[in-house]
Amino acid sequence: MSHETKVILDRVVLVKVDANIYGARKKLKKEDLVLADGSKLPPEDLASLGSKRLLDPDKLTVFNRLKKEAERICLRVGTRFLGGFAVPVESAANITAELERIGLDFAAAKTEFIAGYDAAVTDWVVRHPEFAGIIEQAVDSVEFVSTRLSFDFLVVSVGLPESLPPADVARLESKIGSLSEQMFYEISVEANQLIEQSLLGKEQVTRNALRPIRRMRDKLDGLGFLDHRVAPVVSTIDDLLTRIPNKGAIEGCILQEILATAMLLSDPDKTRRHGEGLLAGQLPVVEEAEVDEIIDHADSEPTTVPTALTPVIVETVPDSPDFTDLFDGIFDDELEAESASDDWAIEVLLDKSQTDTATDADEAIQPDVQSDLVLVNADGDDEEAAEHSDQDYWF
Repeated sequence: MSHETKVILDRVVLVKVDANIYGARKKLKKEDLVLADGSKLPPEDLASLGSKRLLDPDKLTVFNRLKKEAERICLRVGTRFLGGFAVPVESAANITAELERIGLDFAAAKTEFIAGYDAAVTDWVVRHPEFAGIIEQAVDSVEFVSTRLSFDFLVVSVGLPESLPPADVARLESKIGSLSEQMFYEISVEANQLIEQSLLGKEQVTRNALRPIRRMRDKLDGLGFLDHRVAPVVSTIDDLLTRIPNKGAIEGCILQEILATAMLLSDPDKTRRHGEGLLAGQLPVVEEAEVDEIIDHADSEPTTVPTALTPVIVETVPDSPDFTDLFDGIFDDELEAESASDDWAIEVLLDKSQTDTATDADEAIQPDVQSDLVLVNADGDDEEAAEHSDQDYWF
């Protein structure tokens, strides 16, 4: 087992949600149908008859809602894995508490449903009197229905046995290796929902629109150990959140940045490439003494062609800073044809990144050499301005 796999397994637990919900359906039989003279049903290898409902499906809505709520709670901080959810160890206690609450709500709903089961069946027969016979002959007993309604969960650690065939080890490592891909996909789904339901076509939004952004940020931050490219994406979201006013409607440029950030998060590939680009463009921290040493070295050594990721000294024009080339390669797409919305989102983020890059460069160099020298990275320096809620929060 690789070191990366061991690190991930040590930092997550597997949460399995086991919710069984009575379907209140039975297979529709040929004798249940009344056919006109001369008509016939297709053979079973061609078509099936489907099923018939035994009571109002709305009576079971509460159980489906609680099951989905349990899944959302796990997905808020975790990602789907091995039929359950991989959740950070530090979040396991909170997840367990919320799932226990859902278990109590499920049990209360079950007691109420069982108490009114016979009445629900009778009501369904009254609503469909012409088919009363085929409903009544298929009705299940209350005792049977009770065994088909249950909610439980399990929290376990995942590990490998000491002796395991290499093929099985490789299979598990492949599953673990896909965790980051699944995480980015789930983030993209939520980001797309935020765009469609809250941001598109809006000149201003309420602060409720920030809840999905914060939830996505917290999920990425908690699962950052799955992929090294997550950390810079979280940092750009944090930067956006700190610049949002504390009160009032959100509009103007900051709303456009939120939309651009959501559009970036809605594309898993662009999110990964954005994080990778930010990592590649990060500058090392330079002290004053180091700056002087670099300057002296530049004066005494002949000019050479810089290689990738080699710090170099570049002359700049004080009144006309141009950092466009620094971002080359970060947002490149392999296909030339990109949608206009994607290009717009990248442009918004790049405009903010160029402004921040100029500010950071001024702070890194002392005032007496600022007008002549700037320490940059040969591959480019990029900074993003970018910034989680159930659908109840969207409008």
